[in-house]
Amino acid sequence: MIELGQSPAETDLIKDISQDAFMTDVVDASMTIPIIVDFWAPWCGPCKTLGPHLEAAVRSARGAVKMVKINVDQAEGLVQALTQQGLPIQSIPTVMAFVQGRPVDMFQGGKSPSELKVFIDKVITAAGGETGGGLDDAVDAAEEMLEVGTVEDAMQTFAAVLEEDPKHPRAYAGLVRCALAADDLEQAEAILNGAPAEIATSTELEAARAQLELAKQASNSGPVADLQAAVDVDPDNHQARLDLAQALYASGDGQGAVDHLLELFRRDREWNDGAAKAQLMTIFDALKPNDPVALNGRRRLSSMIFA
Repeated sequence: MIELGQSPAETDLIKDISQDAFMTDVVDASMTIPIIVDFWAPWCGPCKTLGPHLEAAVRSARGAVKMVKINVDQAEGLVQALTQQGLPIQSIPTVMAFVQGRPVDMFQGGKSPSELKVFIDKVITAAGGETGGGLDDAVDAAEEMLEVGTVEDAMQTFAAVLEEDPKHPRAYAGLVRCALAADDLEQAEAILNGAPAEIATSTELEAARAQLELAKQASNSGPVADLQAAVDVDPDNHQARLDLAQALYASGDGQGAVDHLLELFRRDREWNDGAAKAQLMTIFDALKPNDPVALNGRRRLSSMIFA
C-alpha cells in the first residue's frame, strides 16, 4: 500500500506489465487499491496523447490509485479473455478501472485533463476513498503536463484554476511558464503585468519574472564557442565572461553559467554595478529553491561575500 505523501519516484504508481501479470498486478492488486489499466499500442497516435495526461492525473491523486499500461499487440490472449467477459476492447486507447477485483468504470478514446480528473475521482470514491479535489492538485497535474511538453493542456488547466481562484500564485506563474515554453515572450510579459497586486511579489511570480528575464537574454545571446574563445584569450574580459554565462544558461548549462559568474564576481565584484551578483540572483530566483545549482551557487557566493 502506498503511503500518502510519497513522491512518485519513491513508488510504483505507474508501470508497464505483460498479460501474464494481469491477475497479480490488476485483479489481485485492486483488492487493496484501485488500479487504472491503460490499453495502448505503439502505433496508436491518440494513445501517445492520452498517456502522459492519464499518468499526470494518477500522480496527482497522490497514491490513492495505481496505473498499469498494457500493450495490446503483446496481449492478444488477454484482450480475447476480456471480450468473452463482456469487456470488449473495440478501439484504443481503452482505459478500465478495477476495484476489489472487478471493473467499475471504463472509457475509450481521448479525454481532457479535467475529464480525467473526474474519472479518477469517481474511481477513488467507488473504492471508498476520499478525493483531493483541491486546486493545488490540479496545479500539480498541470505542472507535470508542462514538464512533458503538453503546453496547451497545461495552459488550459492553469487557466481553469485561475477561474476558481484568480489569485492563485502557482497557477499564474504556470501560465507565464507556458507562454515561455511556447516562445511567446510578449504574452509571458503581459501575463506577469496583469497579475493581481496581492500576488505580484509572491515567490512564484518573482521566479517567473526571473525566467522571463533570462529568456529575453537568451534571444540575444551569442555563440558559446566564440564567447569562450574570447574569455580564454583574455580572462579579464568581464563583458565577454558575462555574455558567455548568459549564453551558457540559454543553452541549458546552468552550472557553467553560475561558475563563470562566480569567477567574474571573484575577479571584480563591483564591475558594471555588480552585474555578476545581479545575474547570479536572477538565475537563483529562476531555479527551484531546492535545485542543486541554486543551492551550491548561493553557498559559494556567500562564502565569497563573507570571506
